[in-house]
Amino acid sequence: MQTDPIADGLTRIRNASNAGHEEVRVPASSLLSELVRLLHAEGYIRGFQREESEEKAGQPHLRIQLKYLEDKTPIIQGLERVSRPGMRQYVGKREIPRVQGGMGVALLTTPKGVMADQKARKLGVGGELLCKVW
Repeated sequence: MQTDPIADGLTRIRNASNAGHEEVRVPASSLLSELVRLLHAEGYIRGFQREESEEKAGQPHLRIQLKYLEDKTPIIQGLERVSRPGMRQYVGKREIPRVQGGMGVALLTTPKGVMADQKARKLGVGGELLCKVW
């Protein structure tokens, strides 16, 4: 039984990226789908598709195509889960952290949806700080 499917999905992405895999499959959920959509929008992955699992009927997966530089260096240098089920991390609109001096991105759930740190600052909303990517 998984206690934190978001951390599991992010760990799979991080490990596959560090291992040099072209793609990785993670169990789909609505929140993880939104996080992957944001990773794509921010340019950290090439693309993704939602597909039904062949092994288990009714359990969808996300197939994520990872992105690398020409010398096979992964675009995702770091991926850190911040808020956990046992210790939620909430930030106000003035406390949203800058990841790697603005070179990375923080992903948040806000009352206006899941979004990147720059958009949350622009809209003036805070929320639960889910993860940091650089």
